[in-house]
Amino acid sequence: MLSIIIPTLNEEDYLPLLLDSIKKQSFLDYEIIVSDAGSKDKTLEIAKRFGCAITKGGLPARGRNNGAKIAKGDLFFFLDADTVLTDHFLESALEEFNAKKLDIASFCLSPEPPNKKSAFLLDLFYNKIILATEKILPHSAVGILIKRGLFEKLNGYDETVTLAEDHDLGRRAAKIAKFGLLKSVRILVSDRRFKKDGWLNIGVKYFLCELHTIFIGPVKSDIFHYKFDHYKDEKN
Repeated sequence: MLSIIIPTLNEEDYLPLLLDSIKKQSFLDYEIIVSDAGSKDKTLEIAKRFGCAITKGGLPARGRNNGAKIAKGDLFFFLDADTVLTDHFLESALEEFNAKKLDIASFCLSPEPPNKKSAFLLDLFYNKIILATEKILPHSAVGILIKRGLFEKLNGYDETVTLAEDHDLGRRAAKIAKFGLLKSVRILVSDRRFKKDGWLNIGVKYFLCELHTIFIGPVKSDIFHYKFDHYKDEKN
């Protein structure tokens, strides 16, 4: 079984799009777990309507860890709530994952809704970079597929990391297991964060975060002022 784990906080606008895309998949051996950090909108109502298991969340790392604690699957798929899966995504991703004999994998991204500017910038500043550095500096964000045994061996996400905790998980995993990027599919992700914070601001923040991670170590302070829930007014 595949356990799909989604951390949420006030995601009533985006969560139904993701859950609907999961329900349309050709691969059906999965469970969906929503780790909610105290939503005040209809997020929990939506999760219940789609038959999701629900557990208490927090910041994304804690939410993902809490979701993993109740998961029944031997393979975990961590997803951000503002994503959408294309048709046959799970079937194609799992086929490639198994064919490459991977232990952990991540994905390239495309904007949802489709937007030429966002697609160009995502390709230029994320997709091309993670593909070029796949073997030397793994990047894993937005969606991570990982075997339960490896996740447990790593003690899950490091909840003391305040920014790029997903990259931290991927890099720790790559030191002891086989990491790869899946090429057969891409995750569709909302560009709300770029519209809200600006491409330049986000680019500079994550570039500095990358330097911090490489030369100092994972970011464990609030130097970058990360906020989990501040995209509410940006809708697709």
